[in-house]
Amino acid sequence: MKDIRLEKLASLLVDYSTEVKKGDFVLVEADEVTIPWMREVVRAALQKGAHVETLIGSTEISETILKYSTEEQLLGEKFIRETVMPRIDVWLTSWGSANTKANAGIDAERLMYSARGSQAWRRIYSERMADGSLRWCGTMFPVQAEAQEAGMSLGDYEDFVYRAGLIHLDDPVAEWRRISAEQERWVRYLDGKSELRIVSEGTDIRVGVAGRKWINCDGKLNFPDGEIFTSPVDDDIDGAISFSFPGIYLGKEIEGIRLEVEKGRVVKAEAERGEELLRRLLETDEGASRFGEVAIGTNYGIDRFTKNMLFDEKIGGTVHMAIGDSMGEAGGRNKSSIHWDMLCDMRKGGTIKADGELFYENGKFIEAVL
Repeated sequence: MKDIRLEKLASLLVDYSTEVKKGDFVLVEADEVTIPWMREVVRAALQKGAHVETLIGSTEISETILKYSTEEQLLGEKFIRETVMPRIDVWLTSWGSANTKANAGIDAERLMYSARGSQAWRRIYSERMADGSLRWCGTMFPVQAEAQEAGMSLGDYEDFVYRAGLIHLDDPVAEWRRISAEQERWVRYLDGKSELRIVSEGTDIRVGVAGRKWINCDGKLNFPDGEIFTSPVDDDIDGAISFSFPGIYLGKEIEGIRLEVEKGRVVKAEAERGEELLRRLLETDEGASRFGEVAIGTNYGIDRFTKNMLFDEKIGGTVHMAIGDSMGEAGGRNKSSIHWDMLCDMRKGGTIKADGELFYENGKFIEAVL
């Protein structure tokens, strides 16, 4: 029996998130296990009069490429993405894998080489997102492997995914517009501020944000959504940050991450498990040891860690920072072939100050500040 929630999600992505219109060139990309999602999104976009093409990936084939390619082959540019990225108007992607541990046996160096091979298309993507000529939104289609990773049955995981996106409501778009207005108040507050100071257990870090724009994430870029972010000043970050949850990169987990930062660059990196991969990622390219994002999660409906950063970075009461590629739309200048988010829990005594003013405590904004 068809799940009506999937139809609602597809319509929301096409009508609200990316505002597909007649004549748009829309690329829909996903793993083969998410074909039901792709079918509904393609249908919704075609009904808008768009020209639609698809790219279907495979977890097994991706693993084979990573395992058997030479260094030269992994470093080779991804020509399909590089060719299509300048031409499309809308790019809709869905995450969902047949096996979340498919890359567990892949050497860290191979993952680094593969990331370097994505530099050309990522540069085009970043530039077009910055100038507004590309509309992109990524989402999650609930599948068995992701449910297992999150420690849930498939039915419970489906409920979690759709509730996180408010798809269970009669009018989810109206609720996302309400959330957008609420978050915009804090975006306006933070725009024009020069620095943040983030303090929590194992963390005391000063982040320069002068001249940068804060972005209101209200279902237009990721879905589900719920965060506000900016790209920090590349060379104006100092201190140390400890990440409360495992960092996950292409299915590999790195636990107990702690980074020390001087003038924006990571100068010391430690992990309780997976330290070699952490170091390799920081060595991917010149921009990989600097930060491309600092953000505050605002979706309090996401109430658990699922090992999927689409959801986890939005957890209300957390902040996250990402090493690597920055967002041009926020004024970011750091360039890298990776963008990797790591999560810090602020709900037990964490604080954030903006230009010395306390505006966030114990995982909540302080309304009296506004």
